[in-house]
Amino acid sequence: MNKWKTLKSEYIHKSPFGNIRKDHCKLPNGIVIDDYYVNEYSDWVNAVVITKENKIVLVEQYRHAGKGFFLEVPAGKREGNETHEEGLIREVKEETGYTSLSKSILLGEFMVNPATQNNMVKTYLIQDAFKRHDQDLDDTEDIKVKLYEFDRFGDYILTNKIKTQLFTVNAYLLAKNFILEKQQL
Repeated sequence: MNKWKTLKSEYIHKSPFGNIRKDHCKLPNGIVIDDYYVNEYSDWVNAVVITKENKIVLVEQYRHAGKGFFLEVPAGKREGNETHEEGLIREVKEETGYTSLSKSILLGEFMVNPATQNNMVKTYLIQDAFKRHDQDLDDTEDIKVKLYEFDRFGDYILTNKIKTQLFTVNAYLLAKNFILEKQQL
């Protein structure tokens, strides 16, 4: 297999939230695609936050494109010169008020949707979390913090008892696998 060759790129839209780029691509078999659209977004970080009582800390918020309220793991993007971990800790604190004295554990780094997006997500695990602060939300955020039994959360996902999205499911499964492997040692 060979990579596609980009013949030309032009921006259709640019904003602080992301850009839309139109690429003209030549495939290895010679076919040319004149309008392949790429969504350019910032990389982001997210975390499975588990309390000392083994509860997963989730945020519930309205998602306009999905036209509903969704439970999610805390997430966001880095600001300024923050490291991924510093951005993550800040986002968790702002969205939930939770913190931990334990070091964050990197569970994985993945492309979000490499077919049409250029960004990655780094997923972390934060254990032994406790509520220390009030939420510090942006003007455009309206977030409710929800706690669920970590061990039961997978059942809620599989039986559609909660409304969530793909990156929360992925993060939960990564954390669950990490914890199970650690217990077997």
